[in-house]
Amino acid sequence: MNRVGTAVNWTDYAEKALAGEGLSREEALSVLRADDDDILPLMHAAFRVRKRYYGKKVKLNMIINAKSGLCPEDCGYCSQSIVSSAPIQKYTLLDKETLLAGAREALNRKAGTYCIVASGRGPTDKELEQVIEAVREIRATMPLKICACLGLLSGEQAARLAEAGVHRYNHNLNTSRANYSNITSTHTYDQRVETVETVKQSGMSPCSGVIIGMGESDEEIVEMAYALRELDADSIPVNFLNAIPGTPLEGYGRTPALRALKVLALFRFVCPTKEIRVAGGREVNLRTLQPLALYAANSIFVGDYLTTPGQEITTDHQMIEDLGFEIESCALQE
Repeated sequence: MNRVGTAVNWTDYAEKALAGEGLSREEALSVLRADDDDILPLMHAAFRVRKRYYGKKVKLNMIINAKSGLCPEDCGYCSQSIVSSAPIQKYTLLDKETLLAGAREALNRKAGTYCIVASGRGPTDKELEQVIEAVREIRATMPLKICACLGLLSGEQAARLAEAGVHRYNHNLNTSRANYSNITSTHTYDQRVETVETVKQSGMSPCSGVIIGMGESDEEIVEMAYALRELDADSIPVNFLNAIPGTPLEGYGRTPALRALKVLALFRFVCPTKEIRVAGGREVNLRTLQPLALYAANSIFVGDYLTTPGQEITTDHQMIEDLGFEIESCALQE
């Protein structure tokens, strides 16, 4: 642990990550507990790892909220849940033409990955078929990687999505096993793990991440990072809670920007080869320090999130340019 008066050579952590050794749990905790004055050497060490595997390229992703609200689950962070009173738009699954228009907009924003996200416990057969029809046309006409996020999946549903051409499926763990019942009661942590395993078995690339700022301890954040390493998630969205009024977590404060950077460095050290995406809550929590996040993360969302606004697209593009980084031209070239 990084105690007062104990210097840590963060370069050693980068060397361990690059050698595939992995950090000990004590070393992982020391990242989260690093002195704020250490933030620049810490991020430089994380950048050494990020640069080895991703250079200076930044992956851009765009979400379309394909079905909003109307969800029977009680996730405390979500404005679309049955327990939320947040004033959001509520609608059933968008039609194929609207999903195709979203894909064209993703290309306009220079996004390589188009994320079709629908609220709910899991897709109905009709909803699954609607998504599949849109995916087939997108695959036939546009150079986009497609990610779906439709909730819990059966093996048969996962196989159908994979056959239709969905490249990646997102299903976040969100928080630690111990904290899970404090956030959601209508499904379990194990059900989320099972869905990620189902995705892997189907041949789709597994995407799974976390939401930081929901009452978890430092030890639990470390546990989340190691759980995702064990799951072998290819893409790890690191969200920072944007406490939406009307949700059970509305009173939770923001994650301080320097702490958010330490979390991103931790995930880069623990999962060195993986896509680390600074995701929801980026603008609210990191604020003016957003550019520093890209020294550990190599991926961001552009545009709006599900029910909250994102940053202006030109601002994101400019941020990447000002850093001397470059936007990945096509996610399909991996």
